[in-house]
Amino acid sequence: FLRSAPTRRLVLVLLSLIGVLAVGVAIAVAATSSSGPVPQPKPLTAALHDALAGPRVAGVTARIQFTNRLVESSSVGQGSPLLESGSGRLWASPDGRVRLELQSERGDVEILWDGMNVTVYDTTSDTVYKLPLPGQASEPASTEGSGIPSVAEIERMLGQLAADANVSGAVPSDVAGRATYTVQVAPKHDGGLLGSIQLAWDASNGTPLRAAVYAAGNPSPVLELAATEIGYGPVEASAFAISIPSGAKVVDLSPPAAGHSGDETVTGASAVQSALPFNVAAPATLVGLPRREVRLASVDSKDAALVVYGEGLGGIAVLESAADSSSHEKTLESLPTVSINGSTGHELATALGTVLTFRQGGVQYTVIGSVPPAAAEAAARAL
Repeated sequence: FLRSAPTRRLVLVLLSLIGVLAVGVAIAVAATSSSGPVPQPKPLTAALHDALAGPRVAGVTARIQFTNRLVESSSVGQGSPLLESGSGRLWASPDGRVRLELQSERGDVEILWDGMNVTVYDTTSDTVYKLPLPGQASEPASTEGSGIPSVAEIERMLGQLAADANVSGAVPSDVAGRATYTVQVAPKHDGGLLGSIQLAWDASNGTPLRAAVYAAGNPSPVLELAATEIGYGPVEASAFAISIPSGAKVVDLSPPAAGHSGDETVTGASAVQSALPFNVAAPATLVGLPRREVRLASVDSKDAALVVYGEGLGGIAVLESAADSSSHEKTLESLPTVSINGSTGHELATALGTVLTFRQGGVQYTVIGSVPPAAAEAAARAL
């Protein structure tokens, strides 16, 4: 999605993605000290199996502390409260619904995950962001017949993951007074600016209790959601209702659809060029990265080209569409500017990646990658 969405939507996603990440892991709790109970040492496969097979909780209620070092506030001006650290509350139900309330010095944000959509309401700007969730294919039945993978199946999946990532063992720890296991996953190659991800879960019932994202070379997490209190038990349905004023602005963050010709997805440099009214910039290599894919995409119901270079998070994606005077520039005009071959571009640099957009020759270019600003700028100038 981040590699194919138009820049206007990407900037809005960056204002809400932090909260979406927090929703996706259900609960994150700081584990900077170890003063509570810790579980007995256990192999990672056994710890994961026991977590999945543990008793299902009736619901979760927590008070949370959110820390965000992803974006320097000076680079985005007066943006969303999601760009700041703050505190709040969280509710989760067994059917997958999760709601967060975050309060910061800049204002409040409410986030609701209902299994089909993520809704983010920024009270400061009176704006609602809606992001549809991708459909999930049904999983084959496990060998245990209960939907719980066996230890052998988990071991096989971990072996596949180990081909691309370094996976730690299950480290006994404590989170919010609960005995937990913590695992760290770090990419072996093509990880871009991502250093690692840590996840801790309750040893007794498998509930996720801590999640943190680290940038390469930074010992402190750039994203972390922390609960200061946590309790298990039924949650009232009213806890999952967000009160949104009728006049609030609604922003649809749906990813652009793939471009099609009849019933076929259009791929390949020649085929994509034939479908577009502007010259597609798709060199064979870009800043040393080989071209991997050229695909026809759709941005705001208009055909566009998506060109991908390199592999994994270390790659760079370029989205090209016919310039529209009403599109990106007004949204991005408050971001830092950068000169790209005589044109003025706008750049959003984060600890985990860079988004850069500029217009040249009647074409709007968006360069996206988990790369530092200098690499994104070099790629833009080479198009």
